[in-house]
Amino acid sequence: MARPPPARPVAARRWSCAAAAFLLPPLTVQAAQKSDLSGDATAATINHSLTLLQRLQELLPPGNGSDSVLRVRTAASDEAPPLHTHQLLLSLQSEVFESLLRNQSVITLYEPPETAALFENPPRYLYCGGVSILLHQAIPLHQLASKYRVWGLQRGVADYMRTHLASESSQGHVVGWYHYAVRIGDPPLQESCLQFLAWNLSAVLGTPPWGSVSVELLLLLLERSDLPPHSELELYTAVEAWLSRRQPEDPVAQRVLRAIRYPMIAPSQLFRLQAQSAVLARHYGAVQDLLFQAFQFHAASPLHFAKYFDVNCSMFLPRNYLAPSWGSQWVINNPARDDRSTSFQTQLGPSSHDAGKRVTWNVLFSPRWLPVSLRPVYSDSVSSAVQPAPPPDGRPRLVITPAMSSPDFAGVTFQKTVLVGVRQQGRVLVKHAYSFHQSSDEAADFLAHADLQKRASEYLIDNSLHLHIIVKPVYHSLIKTKK
Repeated sequence: MARPPPARPVAARRWSCAAAAFLLPPLTVQAAQKSDLSGDATAATINHSLTLLQRLQELLPPGNGSDSVLRVRTAASDEAPPLHTHQLLLSLQSEVFESLLRNQSVITLYEPPETAALFENPPRYLYCGGVSILLHQAIPLHQLASKYRVWGLQRGVADYMRTHLASESSQGHVVGWYHYAVRIGDPPLQESCLQFLAWNLSAVLGTPPWGSVSVELLLLLLERSDLPPHSELELYTAVEAWLSRRQPEDPVAQRVLRAIRYPMIAPSQLFRLQAQSAVLARHYGAVQDLLFQAFQFHAASPLHFAKYFDVNCSMFLPRNYLAPSWGSQWVINNPARDDRSTSFQTQLGPSSHDAGKRVTWNVLFSPRWLPVSLRPVYSDSVSSAVQPAPPPDGRPRLVITPAMSSPDFAGVTFQKTVLVGVRQQGRVLVKHAYSFHQSSDEAADFLAHADLQKRASEYLIDNSLHLHIIVKPVYHSLIKTKK
């Protein structure tokens, strides 16, 4: 009778790789019917790769058959337990270890405390191809992978960061990851973090991570018109809190305050800010011209104001405000079933001259833009194999049109923005933003890659499509007259 394999040591089980499961399939014996010249009609493949992987990872903790030792020290001369390693496995994936181990078998490495605490992860990755990682470990682990040129681990950590931006954390990891991406020169990670922060600003405003935003990042955010605060006043309040906490030098504070779009704030609120804001009082001279221009903007009609001032600039362009005056939420239940329509009203413009004027908008959503008789039957199955293939243009469509025309529209066009909310890591966050102007009533690429026929679609929350539609006026300068 064959003897059963010995039980794995407790220590080896403790050091087992949490991520090994996705690397190799379970032990399988795959049989294929093949005919050969000898008449044997059965061929088989025996796959013990997972067993080999487990044996390799069990070599690290006890150091069985090791031929090299890694000692890690910090600046305080603290030393972690030595890691008994195998030169071949370290050298295969790290040219740094290959060079260090060329003429010596004992290496002393100096690391800061935050990376020294994680140093067992790169060797563990080299043995089994996977490691467990938490949000706060991403940066130090990426630093270790970069320093020792373990490129697979470096790419894996960077991918982890890009796919875990939505994870909930009180430490404000996205802000820290953005600053780290800037420091190491990783443009894709930097842009991913910036876009997430811009589209989900409300997840950062008023939280502890907001105070850790750098001057450069704050100015980049304030330059954007796709920020979705509730209002410009909410954004000013957040900037005021940032300035009060960080206490930057006057030139920096003035640059930040001049990035606020004061014409987007109602005159009554502007008066209150001048009377109550200590930050505005301290730097009033730096923004006095902007405040005066904002009051002029509210006092005149946009048509008259545009004759004397250049309105083709960001100062007079609303952001993607979430206040009811600028748009409406729309939750579409079972969006794959049939066409839907809704209507809502927005304020004609941010000027007080237009405060009482409303524009009605009609919205039409179609899951496939096909006649009902040609649409596939709704399926709960993740697999769509039984569904007929959609035509080339059978994508979801969204059309937004004004229900009226008015002479008040002179000198203004409308930009329409659709925010698509998805559930990520237990939170509803903005994943996509589609913008189009008055020249087109339809978002050209709206949910082009979404499959709303599947209940498991990432675009659905409890089988519903969550949209927030925003319509904002874009002013155009007219022929100037002599002042």
